[in-house]
Amino acid sequence: MAGGNAIRGTRVGAGPMGESERGESAPRRRVSYWCANGHEVRPSFALDAEEPEMWDCPRCGLPAGKDQESPPDPPRNEPYKTHLAYVKERRSDADGEAILEEALAKLRAQRGE
Repeated sequence: MAGGNAIRGTRVGAGPMGESERGESAPRRRVSYWCANGHEVRPSFALDAEEPEMWDCPRCGLPAGKDQESPPDPPRNEPYKTHLAYVKERRSDADGEAILEEALAKLRAQRGE
């Protein structure tokens, strides 16, 4: 006696298998991209699709280009900066002293000092 679930072994939402039910796939072409580490990536595109100039390498994450001899340079990572570091880039110490003195004068005026 067989019992249990009739759809055992299939995913929820899985459709029929085979090209006869899905239709034929579009004609494809493979394009080679190379990253700075020498990895080759070969994604496939439809014949009428425009291929991008750069593609992310799935092995190392670096950008990959079509020219094997001169792949794109790795992106330059800026170190993390705090809010204070950005403020110090915009303002000099003299500006900071002037702003502090202005704020203290306003507080003293509110207190009646």
